[in-house]
Amino acid sequence: MPFELPSVSELNLGVSIPALSVSVWACILLLLDLWVPKDRKERTAWLAAGGLVFAFVINLITFNSGTSSFLGMFVADSFTGFLNLVVLITAFISILMSIDYLKRTGIERGEYYVLLLFSVSGAMFMAGANDLIIVFVGLELLSIPLYILSAFRAPDLKSEESGMKYFILGAFASAFLVYGSALIYGATGTTNLTEIFQSIERVTADGSTSIFLLLLGSGLVLVGLGFKVAVVPFHTWTPDVYEGAPTPVTAFMSVGAKIGGFGSLLRVLVVALPTFTLQDGQMFAAWQQTVWLIAAATLILGNLIAVSQTNIKRLLAYSSIAHAGYIMMAIAAGGTQGVGTSAGQAVAVYLIAYMFTNIGAFAVAMAIERNDGTGTNLEDFVGLSKTRPAMAFMMAVFMLSLTGIPLTAGFMGKWLVFQATLQAELVPLAIIGVLTSVISAFYYVRIIVNMYLREPVDGDAPVVLQGESPRLNWAILIAFAGTLIVGIAPSLVTNLANGVNFTALVVR
Repeated sequence: MPFELPSVSELNLGVSIPALSVSVWACILLLLDLWVPKDRKERTAWLAAGGLVFAFVINLITFNSGTSSFLGMFVADSFTGFLNLVVLITAFISILMSIDYLKRTGIERGEYYVLLLFSVSGAMFMAGANDLIIVFVGLELLSIPLYILSAFRAPDLKSEESGMKYFILGAFASAFLVYGSALIYGATGTTNLTEIFQSIERVTADGSTSIFLLLLGSGLVLVGLGFKVAVVPFHTWTPDVYEGAPTPVTAFMSVGAKIGGFGSLLRVLVVALPTFTLQDGQMFAAWQQTVWLIAAATLILGNLIAVSQTNIKRLLAYSSIAHAGYIMMAIAAGGTQGVGTSAGQAVAVYLIAYMFTNIGAFAVAMAIERNDGTGTNLEDFVGLSKTRPAMAFMMAVFMLSLTGIPLTAGFMGKWLVFQATLQAELVPLAIIGVLTSVISAFYYVRIIVNMYLREPVDGDAPVVLQGESPRLNWAILIAFAGTLIVGIAPSLVTNLANGVNFTALVVR
């Protein structure tokens, strides 16, 4: 039978316009930038920001359309729409942080913003992926630009090391993902997540060979996406890459990569494999215990090693690993039948809370960072409350939010994650989460102590904001406002997250 190309109506591209518009605009912007003078690359930045605003508006219009495109390979549900909002806001704030940073560090080039848009598009496709092929394409579209952006300060040795490490380990992650997808296809005969779900009963009835292929394939997919979201033991690249990459890139990477990675991981495990069990009558998926152990190890290692860090970028890197552990708690909870939707809602809210909080902390660190990349030690925060009290206060709020103190966004994120974990009766994992949150309070509060309770040693110069600019200040204010709004009026985001319903997706 000859192969027939699908028609435009069959592809139903309209529901994927938010992600498509970002990638198409990136291609157009690459050409437009040729006519932008070298000393006027700020225009390229604003054009990129305009493309993000357009995609943001279109995403609101198509929010939770409940339909699919690319012949069912991409789905536009509430989860997709929610994560699209988060990654678009992340990218917009990152552009505000980048404009003056690129100028003062001498690396201002228009392709920076083009690469950022491509990476955003990849994260958006991963968030809405309903097929393992789209997961892989989105992963590469997200990752390859980040490899280049991590080394954007070349010939700075740390930046070059950052890009090389990220590239090598990212290539391994992609290989694991492809191999795992091939094994899942071998077991089920499809790469579509909904069809994989529907074939689970047949696979378990076929016997040990199909079960083994599916189990091994899902494990390899977990390894591939685990590299991307930096969970233990796939986290080793994170501190060096975060420290060596340009700070705005690090800020975006710490959030954007998690949005894409966890979005796809949740869909693969909770949409495609929630009923994949090794024994008849089991109420939890075969992969739950593995994810449980990964979450626990990530929480313990990330928080314990963060205690010994003296550089703010490395501290936030290990903090990022720890927060990946909290999100993995919710994904582990999704392995219990009936908890998948609650887990998806918890992940969605946690990601928006983490986005505002973490990117705000990086923005404050960037204000202190010197042009050569130094000035990011914790000692450089000593006395900040005296020289810039408003900025010190906002940094303190970001640290309290990362800890999970009430009336901040971080508290709401952790509340929903722990709620889903207890709903799944994973009490030991919840206890580990609580104890490691207490540990995290030590190194977050240490920054507040440096800013408010310590005085500069005689002879030390007062804190000088090297990278302060109106645009960076706006980035910090947006992050600060988001942190408080989500914490004080959580219904604004929880109402959106309540539309997440993975059960409706798999039974269609």
